[in-house]
Amino acid sequence: MLDQTIRQRIQETLKRAVDNQEVPGINLLVLKDGGELLYCEEGWADIEKKKKMRRDTIARLYSMTKPITATAVMMLVERGLLDLAQPVAELLPGFADQRVVKDDGTLAPVLRPSTMRDLMNMTAGLVYLGDETAAERETTKVYEDIAANMYGDHPVTTMEMANRIGRCPLRYQPGDIWQYSSGADVLGAVVEAVTGKTFGAFLREELFEPLEMPDTDFYVPAEKRSRLMTPYMWDENRNLVPYTGCNLAIMNDMSIPNAFESGGAGLASTIDDYAHFARMLASGGVYRGRRLMGARTVEFLTTGAVTAHQRRGMDSWTALEGHTYGNLMRVLTEPGRAMAMGSLGEYGWDGWEGCYFANCPADGLTILFMTQKTDSGVAPVVRRVRNLLFGGI
Repeated sequence: MLDQTIRQRIQETLKRAVDNQEVPGINLLVLKDGGELLYCEEGWADIEKKKKMRRDTIARLYSMTKPITATAVMMLVERGLLDLAQPVAELLPGFADQRVVKDDGTLAPVLRPSTMRDLMNMTAGLVYLGDETAAERETTKVYEDIAANMYGDHPVTTMEMANRIGRCPLRYQPGDIWQYSSGADVLGAVVEAVTGKTFGAFLREELFEPLEMPDTDFYVPAEKRSRLMTPYMWDENRNLVPYTGCNLAIMNDMSIPNAFESGGAGLASTIDDYAHFARMLASGGVYRGRRLMGARTVEFLTTGAVTAHQRRGMDSWTALEGHTYGNLMRVLTEPGRAMAMGSLGEYGWDGWEGCYFANCPADGLTILFMTQKTDSGVAPVVRRVRNLLFGGI
């Protein structure tokens, strides 16, 4: 049980975040041992239209897509269809004969091939967008080309994107350092190469349908679009205004199926849909009596994997203080170093527009937030609510 005073303080904390224009609207769902402990909502799904935040509001997950992608990969691993030590180039030819950027800007051959495990742990030497080196610049061109053609006659597919990423220079040698990157997008293509299905089709058949996640997909059909939350950004005066850009080649309006089904950022979902996925993991791979994954597979999926040497790439990430990383998720290893209260072994991830997920096995808790404010990640309101929750249980 959660004390009524704590419940009230949590609701007030969400309201302050809306009133202070930290977020346009937000909802929160907390599960305890699979049952609902708390649900709160506050603010607006669309400020201009005065459309209130609701439980069935659909939000763009951005990087909270990644745990779902990692789960799909581990389903193939436990079926014997994929080997984590396997070089990526065996399935995606674009990853053959990779080169890495040296300190002087020239390119050198890789010391070893990138593996599936490297993709899962963000240690493949890949990058995201930027202009620091040829690695970032060439990667940026791939995403810009996807965005430029997504509504045209020849949109870039998931497989095409992944092979093009493989031909981009690497920033680091495979296995050397943790670097947040496009690896999850590449894993979507890995699933396609192994199964012969589109990434979206595999997710629908193996996860979304058995987990009763009808509002989770890579686009939002017309009959559901009234429930899609408007994304917001801060203007120069820190006032919330609608965001109309295209980040990481994700369709802002999500109006049609994108040929590029981004395993790193492409899904939209509701808080209850994602809760079904989180409950399955928390239950060791079982949902409503049906086993989707082995318990040992879930244990492997939710255990940190990067070495101390690799972890130095995480040092500049405030949200990762006290955490390790593995299989596209953070894992809390030193609760006393984290920026909010938590428990040993909790795992999860968040998204660029503020969606947030954590499973806390030691406490039997699942914590989920949905909002749409750019450049959020783990938003301050998430940390404040976490402190109220852990201080009150």
